Amino acid sequence: MEIKTFDERLKLGNGDYDRLVNSRKPKGIDDKKAYIVGTGIAGLATAGFLIKDAKMDPSKIVFLEKDDIAGGALDGMLLSEVGYVARGGRETGHHFEVLWDLFSVVPSREDPNMSILDDYYYTNLDDPNYSNCRLTKNCGQRTDNGKFNLSQGSIKEIVRLLLTPDEKLQGVSVEEVFSDEFLESDFWTFYRTMFAFENWHSVLELKLYINRFIHHVSGLPDLSALQFTRYDQYESLVIPLMKWLKEQGVKTEYNYNVVDVDFDLSADKKVAKKIIALDSITGQDRSIDLTENDLLFITTGSLVDSSSYGTNDKAPDLNINTEESFKLWKNIAKKSPEFGKPEVFASDIEKTNWESATVTVKSKEIASYVEKITKRSPYTGKVVTGGIVTATDSKWLMSWTINRQGQYIGQPEDEFVVWVYSLFTDVEGDYVKKPMRHCTGEEIAKEWLYHIGVPASDIERLVKETSTIPVFMPYITAQFMPRSFGDRPYVVPKDAVNFAFLGQFVETLDDPGRDTVFTTEYSGRCAMEAVYVLTGVEKRVPEVFASRYDVRYLLAGMSALHDGEKPKIDIPFYKLSVVTKLIAGTEVEDMLKEYNLI
Repeated sequence: MEIKTFDERLKLGNGDYDRLVNSRKPKGIDDKKAYIVGTGIAGLATAGFLIKDAKMDPSKIVFLEKDDIAGGALDGMLLSEVGYVARGGRETGHHFEVLWDLFSVVPSREDPNMSILDDYYYTNLDDPNYSNCRLTKNCGQRTDNGKFNLSQGSIKEIVRLLLTPDEKLQGVSVEEVFSDEFLESDFWTFYRTMFAFENWHSVLELKLYINRFIHHVSGLPDLSALQFTRYDQYESLVIPLMKWLKEQGVKTEYNYNVVDVDFDLSADKKVAKKIIALDSITGQDRSIDLTENDLLFITTGSLVDSSSYGTNDKAPDLNINTEESFKLWKNIAKKSPEFGKPEVFASDIEKTNWESATVTVKSKEIASYVEKITKRSPYTGKVVTGGIVTATDSKWLMSWTINRQGQYIGQPEDEFVVWVYSLFTDVEGDYVKKPMRHCTGEEIAKEWLYHIGVPASDIERLVKETSTIPVFMPYITAQFMPRSFGDRPYVVPKDAVNFAFLGQFVETLDDPGRDTVFTTEYSGRCAMEAVYVLTGVEKRVPEVFASRYDVRYLLAGMSALHDGEKPKIDIPFYKLSVVTKLIAGTEVEDMLKEYNLI
């Protein structure tokens, strides 16, 4: 069977036959050069696959990065004496086949004798991830029971969504499909806070998420489905990958602001002809003329575009220059309707923003409140929260997480770092009577202390043992806005010869697209597809893990939605009796019993 794709140049496969084979050097690769706009995980993965599978001379690969640091949304660092800051983090799982393919050949930062994948595998094998408390209310009291607690009506709504063709979900929001009962359920709280969905976001994206992670449904209430790197992802993924690429000979041009691309577009051929760029600091022209042998990989938009940092004593600046946001994609999109519609995603900051804050804690007294909730000490170097803890009665809908400490190499042993984020940045807090977006770092830390159970009489004292850096991100959920087919350009547009699009605002080439944005795997997948198509790598790209087509995962997922209890089957008795007789003594009956569905 041939797995369908939107471009005959791309072949999809699965299993070890394609995964383990060493690719042959594509014809003409020695004559090519590659320019990669952006050093997010998509850009870094593109360079990795050009070296690993396309056998390109690394010295002919050049990054063009408008900032002075690599990593895109996967950043995390110590800012002077203020404290640590990370704009966000990404959960990972077993079936990120594309990323693990790349990271299986890149040496780990912690132990160069191991690959990043090896280190990640054994970190999670030795210290399995799970949460002891996912939801709280009333200042740190656990409110979840480790179950979804869905009604039969809400389960039917989920099943109905999964059976609805993608075509009918174009431009439709979650709240247009689901009832208030579903939107108030623990299931939706788990989903919306872990993946950052809002009620007005795309229900098509939600369908993709449920399908993509059917094999993980049972592990969502306690977050045992998730895995994390030992350190912040910038430390554990970006730094070693950048180091490996640099050692191979890849070049990086920082402060290189690509503002447009000129194309030669005809009925049967599309060619990138010129990179139009300026120096980010001096404004000097840094444009580059291209031939058909010059491959151009363009990151269309960034989740962290126009991010605004605050300090412990100052709120982020909310004066966002929307004209400059997504400028490169906006300019490119004017050239062809096939290049997407950035305005669909980047036109309503009120619907695409949230804010995070990184709290550096230097108090064992605060640690005692954390330990009361998580049942774990933040000083052991092992799993603490196991993922986010959500304060369900927080007006900001605040969530917080403490990953393995120290989260950063060189972090003092008596400190731990907390990552806090809220979906509602425009409403007053419960302790601090201000919207989060108008709060200083210290004020956000006070709100967090309140929701973990610190008495009001102690908050003003204990907050002095913290330092917090907030970050307002106006487009962090732009990729979830309701969309229609054609709003995102294909990774490689039809008949494109020497250019491809990367990142969270592109359409992968599998038919239908089954991977999910807002994941590092999506960035890796578009990179692999782009490299394989433009260079002629003969290997097949691994398809998205096909759990939605595996009856075992479907049955296990249905059982999990019912919290392991036998469902009440709403079928007339005489019809149920006929079905029961038909499956009696068959493997169908055995499987249904195995998953406690009958």
